[in-house]
Amino acid sequence: MNLNPFRCQVLAESVLFRNVGLEAIEHRLEACPVRELAAGEVLIDPGKANDHLFVVLTGQLRVYLDGREMPAHAILAQGECAGELSLLDGQLPSALVIAAEATEVLAISHNLLWSLVDSCHGVARNLLGLLAGRVRQSDLALVNSDADSLEFDQATAVDALTGLHNRRWLADAFPRAMERCLRDGAPLCLVLADIDHFKDFNGRHGYLVGDSVLHGVASRIAASLRTQDLIARYGGEEFAVLLPGTDTLEGLEIAQRMRTAVEMIHFSRAGHTTPERITVSCGVAPLRLGDTLDTLLAAAERALARAKEGGRNRVEVAK
Repeated sequence: MNLNPFRCQVLAESVLFRNVGLEAIEHRLEACPVRELAAGEVLIDPGKANDHLFVVLTGQLRVYLDGREMPAHAILAQGECAGELSLLDGQLPSALVIAAEATEVLAISHNLLWSLVDSCHGVARNLLGLLAGRVRQSDLALVNSDADSLEFDQATAVDALTGLHNRRWLADAFPRAMERCLRDGAPLCLVLADIDHFKDFNGRHGYLVGDSVLHGVASRIAASLRTQDLIARYGGEEFAVLLPGTDTLEGLEIAQRMRTAVEMIHFSRAGHTTPERITVSCGVAPLRLGDTLDTLLAAAERALARAKEGGRNRVEVAK
């Protein structure tokens, strides 16, 4: 395989090799083949064994848990991985993975992956984070409450594009967490994050590319959160994050961590030498006595508006 500059940049910013010195392992990746998939071509079949982890170099993959007739469970864009679960547990794949468009993936064999894990702590750490993210994304059937749990239907509670919970789920789950914190006297913050200049980005690159960026931003934000935090796609290019047990100072720190995680995304396309930086602006609103979900969202929206007016790629706290 020819690791040209574009492919090297994609791999260096990928989920598996992020913050790993690619120079030290580049020669080992040279032996990995690049598979070129046509739109609609199957990459992973639930009925067939899989012995590779795939890194998306260009294009987009769609993951289906219940067949193509149901909404996609997840969309995997540039730099994301597929096939790691079946590769690690040795079982047949549980999902159908299909190319949504013309797509290139780097195929890393079982033996090479384990060799990289053994020799590189950064790869091992990233693989663990990837698996933890899959668990978070798949935990769509349970939200803890005092006596029981909130069960919901995946097809109506999950945003098909980003794999996050949707606004319908938010309207049910967020008030439950707010009530619990108010009753227990525990702090809570809500963060609204909005992708900067996203409409202009869509105008330049088209909605298909914009969808890939939305999915990438959603993944970065979700990966920066704690297990108790709740996240949903609020609408368009906006995300809502609820932080139970979190005071204003800690909420500000988490929002800054979200912003920094997204700022690390540099969108690149083949044939373009200068990558574009993706950023978000955030508004943080602490829960006050008497707040409802609507008033808390309104406070976060006002703080978000100030972040936009203040130059974007920044965090503001509700006054």
